[in-house]
Amino acid sequence: MKRVYIYKDKSEEDGKLMAVEDSMEALKTKIAASFLLEKDTVTLFTANGCEIEDVRVIRDDENVYLSPVCEHECHDYDSVRNSSLGTDEERSVKGVSDWITLNVGGKHFTTSRSTLLVKEPLSMLARMFADDNNVYLMNPSAVDSTGAYLIDRSPEYFEPILNYLRHGVVILDKHVNPKGVLEEAVFYGIDSMIPQLNILIDEAETSNRNSQSLSRMDVVRSIITTSTNSELRFQGVNLAGADLNRLDLRHINFKYACLSRCNLSGANLSHCCLERADLSHANLEGAQLLGVKALCANMEGANLKGCNMEDPVGSRAVMEGVNLKGANLEGSNMGGVNLRVATLKNANLQNCDLRTAVLAGADLECCDLSGSDLHEANLRGANLKDAAFELMLTPLHMSQTIR
Repeated sequence: MKRVYIYKDKSEEDGKLMAVEDSMEALKTKIAASFLLEKDTVTLFTANGCEIEDVRVIRDDENVYLSPVCEHECHDYDSVRNSSLGTDEERSVKGVSDWITLNVGGKHFTTSRSTLLVKEPLSMLARMFADDNNVYLMNPSAVDSTGAYLIDRSPEYFEPILNYLRHGVVILDKHVNPKGVLEEAVFYGIDSMIPQLNILIDEAETSNRNSQSLSRMDVVRSIITTSTNSELRFQGVNLAGADLNRLDLRHINFKYACLSRCNLSGANLSHCCLERADLSHANLEGAQLLGVKALCANMEGANLKGCNMEDPVGSRAVMEGVNLKGANLEGSNMGGVNLRVATLKNANLQNCDLRTAVLAGADLECCDLSGSDLHEANLRGANLKDAAFELMLTPLHMSQTIR
């Protein structure tokens, strides 16, 4: 049961602590007997001078007065309130034109009274601005210098709530966390919004789980549990940033996989399928790439220093159309590799073994081929603009280049 402190006036002298009765009439009868007053003369007021008409709006341990805090303050409050709300007839005529401005965390929002009342009539916002005869009426908060009602909450999360009250659909910008909006919906009592927000939160968490990259342990576990007679496929899998150095990854299908910024140094990727895989800025230093199939793979900025692509049994690495822009292939053994129409602009190919390599139509602009062995390499139609050929081990015949 709630209790209330009863005082004759704001001086708060000779107060009495009473239990709140079930009805206003019963409470007034009890107060009249205690203060030796006529029951019909007992009127209860809040601290800001508002008359209390229903016991359900009285809070536990609240101070209640038998006279207004200040007669002129009460009169001013009633005048302002009546001018704002108007009579019942005036409010019915105004309808959606009865505007309210809220200052939420320093940001102003202007909306109609019907927006706050119709969708969620039992919410905190609805009770703040409901009609006088509504038993859930709450006193509006303090106002700022412009007359906007102050609410100390996040404006970022309040905007989706206000939009929901307007059209009944939860719409969030991609940078707005649904968990934050959920907390605000609970605070304001927008109950019908909560199930929709829970669905959005579940979808976001599922999406995050699906987008997380696999770890080294995930890959090792897959290798161990897969039979040597079966093809291990990581096709389209996200392995971005994984540490896979020195692992035996032979014959694995990485087609369309994301291996961006992976550490594959010293790994054995022989005969792997890397077709259209993303290996941008990955570290493949010292990796074995015998007979690898990397058609149109993205290896921009990758480190392939000291890699071995020449298979003694004769199978050739196919890297046709691969993007090796700005990659470091210094000292790599690339004998017989197929780099037809590949992009190697600004790549470091110093001291590489490119004997019998196919570089027809390749973009070698600004490449450093100093000290490389291009014996019997096919450079027909290659772009060699500003490429460096210092200390070539074998002469480069003009018949090899058309561009």
